[in-house]
Amino acid sequence: MTDHPHTRLGRTVGANSGPVVGMVGAGQLARMTAAAAVTLGIDFRVLAAGARESAAQVCAGTVIGDYRSAADLKAFAADCDVLTFDHEHVPGPLLAELEGAGHVLRPAPSALRFTQDKLAMRERLTTLGVHCPRYAIAADLADVTGFAAIGGWPVVLKAIYGGYDGRGVWVCASPAEAAEVLAHGLDLMVEEHVPFERELAILVARAPSGQGAAYPVVQTVQQDGICREVLAPAPGLAPGTAAAAQRLGLAIARDLGVTGLLAVELFDTPDGLIVNELAMRPHNCGHWTIEGSVTSQFEQHLRAILDLPLGSPVQARRHAAMANLLGGENPDLRSGLPHVLAADPAVKVHLYGKQVRPGRKLGHVTALGHDPAVVRKRAMRAASYLADGVEDP
Repeated sequence: MTDHPHTRLGRTVGANSGPVVGMVGAGQLARMTAAAAVTLGIDFRVLAAGARESAAQVCAGTVIGDYRSAADLKAFAADCDVLTFDHEHVPGPLLAELEGAGHVLRPAPSALRFTQDKLAMRERLTTLGVHCPRYAIAADLADVTGFAAIGGWPVVLKAIYGGYDGRGVWVCASPAEAAEVLAHGLDLMVEEHVPFERELAILVARAPSGQGAAYPVVQTVQQDGICREVLAPAPGLAPGTAAAAQRLGLAIARDLGVTGLLAVELFDTPDGLIVNELAMRPHNCGHWTIEGSVTSQFEQHLRAILDLPLGSPVQARRHAAMANLLGGENPDLRSGLPHVLAADPAVKVHLYGKQVRPGRKLGHVTALGHDPAVVRKRAMRAASYLADGVEDP
């Protein structure tokens, strides 16, 4: 009997075609997930705001639409077997509506809530016994000054909804600075300013079947609230602490009902690890896994949301360093490619197809090797040359 092809979103596919995964959002995370989908034979779609978005430039299954529109989301989801996300900004009521209509969302709205609502995340993790910064609602200046009276200044004000990459976070050293933030009229919470030694991150995957996998703990280096470097594994981290962080990530994924990837950002303090933020999607802390791990985070996310057996998260080389390529003096990133690739043929460059803007994430560079100081220098040197035309960052 002959299989009759049918049409999805303008493309003709046969009855034996692979599963259709739709990712809401078309940034660099979707772009790199699209590349991973090819090897697994997955029909991958993205919902993009415009044709020039990063993933829309390379993904044949691009649909133009608004993630805040119920009609656009429903039309996109109708042609997908599983829906996933490259950001946390789809309104919760729309997610619930999609799930209520029978669409498969991974992660589910019940889990995504804890990345969309920072107060709910803090409350839930605290209930689970996870060590988090001390926090409170900040409805007015009296709430902030009362909070600071207990722990002292500075304090951290956070937007409960919508913050990312350092946006929506303010370190306030005085009541006057706090008053300026409160004047924005946002829903805010106040947290203690944690005196950490460094920032770490753990990336785990969890499938609907309950299978989990944890990548090595990494160190992240932040600059102006934006991740600048990722070092894998975290240099000098005690094996017991690393194992505890991996167990923590897997436990949080289980207890929150996460399917797909979960990134847990941590403060490394003299009193132990403290959870700072969560993300339920591929994450900047895992870009190094494309070359540096047996299974990249992007392939792992696809395996997890489709309930396929998870891949090995083991590092392919002893050390990896990833440097984010941030917009700088060079308006044409590709002009620096010949020099970078000739100077270090083993370095891996990923460009996201974005227009150059100062401080914007435009790509990343990964270096692998046996000496952590050397691989870090190689990655930073290449990123610096691409961004600014100089090898000294």
